[in-house]
Amino acid sequence: MKKRQETLRIHRVTIFGTQYESAQVRAGAVLLLPTMVAIILLFLVPVVQVVSYSFTNYNIATGLKAYNGIANYRHLFTDDRFFKAIRNTFTFAAFKLLIDTTLALTIALMLDSKILLKKYLRSVYFAPVVVPVVASSLIWIWFFDPGIGPFNQILTALGLPTSQWLYHEKSALASILMFSIWKGLGYNVVLFLAGLQNIPPSYIEAAQVDGAKGYQVLFKIRLPLLRPIISFVLMIGIINTFKVFAEVNVMTPKGGPLYSTALMVNYIYDTAFTSGKMGRACSASIILFIIIFILTLIQTQLDARKSITME
Repeated sequence: MKKRQETLRIHRVTIFGTQYESAQVRAGAVLLLPTMVAIILLFLVPVVQVVSYSFTNYNIATGLKAYNGIANYRHLFTDDRFFKAIRNTFTFAAFKLLIDTTLALTIALMLDSKILLKKYLRSVYFAPVVVPVVASSLIWIWFFDPGIGPFNQILTALGLPTSQWLYHEKSALASILMFSIWKGLGYNVVLFLAGLQNIPPSYIEAAQVDGAKGYQVLFKIRLPLLRPIISFVLMIGIINTFKVFAEVNVMTPKGGPLYSTALMVNYIYDTAFTSGKMGRACSASIILFIIIFILTLIQTQLDARKSITME
């Protein structure tokens, strides 16, 4: 009888059709409060500011800020440097994703097999990931030096023509692409290797018993089971390649020769902090966000369709 009375005294609150005890709601609110404050201050407020600034002529040098409608967006779509930055970004992202994903998967398959020095090679491939971007970029500037750099010395020793690397418009972006692939390859190798090692050996053994050859096991067993990892790598790759900034800014300041290495983030940075046109930079930031969002959405939808087809 007492237990029933105590149960009746418990005050309950209904949230989204589910009943909770008021004590649980209070505890949850207290625990969520620091996170909610951080989200509001570090995410929501900056997003609102960026959107509002994109419709103004805000200049950080003069402090002037007045509403100008869609003038910033109109200017961006008539700016040759902006379109060159977009073109460079898409070129960089396409080659980076293709080469990086293919190489990482190939190396992961190799490390998953029985080879000598397997543990040592795993550390070697992941080592560049932990090196700071700025420090490694400065080292690679020396590698790319046309006069004393090791790359040209190797090409000369092999009797091959040398290159200007970072100092010519036709090779500058490709040089940064080489560095970027080297820098981030190990992260994807670790992801693919973790996925391969989580594949139950019984699946592969059953396929081999049925007479499946090596390439059949790869394309019929391993790669289909790696689909979630591949999807994750591509999604993160799309986001990261469109946010590349540090290596480009260090290795080729001001967009490189004839603005050939400037990516969208570099354009946004130069517009905001070199030219002082924060409003225009915010407009470019929103366009970059829309591009990343659309590409990520397309990749997610394609992956979902493939999963439905396989089922």
